Amino acid sequence: MITLTVNGAEHKLDVDIRTTILDALRDHLGLTGSKKGCDHGQCGACTVLINGRRVNSCLTLAVMHEGDEITTIEGLGEPGNLHPMQESFLHHDGYQCGYCTPGQIVSAVGMLGEVKDGWPSHVTGDIAHGGADLSNEEISERMSGNLCRCSAYPNIVDAIRQVGTTGKGAV
Repeated sequence: MITLTVNGAEHKLDVDIRTTILDALRDHLGLTGSKKGCDHGQCGACTVLINGRRVNSCLTLAVMHEGDEITTIEGLGEPGNLHPMQESFLHHDGYQCGYCTPGQIVSAVGMLGEVKDGWPSHVTGDIAHGGADLSNEEISERMSGNLCRCSAYPNIVDAIRQVGTTGKGAV
């Protein structure tokens, strides 16, 4: 028996020790926003935040995260009270089929937290003078672990930049 804190609520689960966070969320808690895309950590459709950091939930075991705070797309906002990133994706049409959208949104929120905390990416310029700007190159590099089969990337980048410039998007 393990206890997971998901979207602010504690859940006691009797799961096999080989159960991933993704399978615990989808199969045991009914939280189906995080998608099982590749099941190999290559597409980002399963991205969740664990203690505010982006994690591919298909690659990490549930038993490893007892005591951690897990946030899924369902925990970011709800109808009538969307997270700023969710609103921006709607405004900028940052989705097409929508399969990758939950992972994209959660990853974008985590990514803005990394920028806020001063974490550089491979393309970040002079971090001694203000850190990363939210250029197309910077956002694309930081979001490169999240794939979109429909190629909605320009709209996704615009949505992230809008939220990033307001400073209201990080968890």
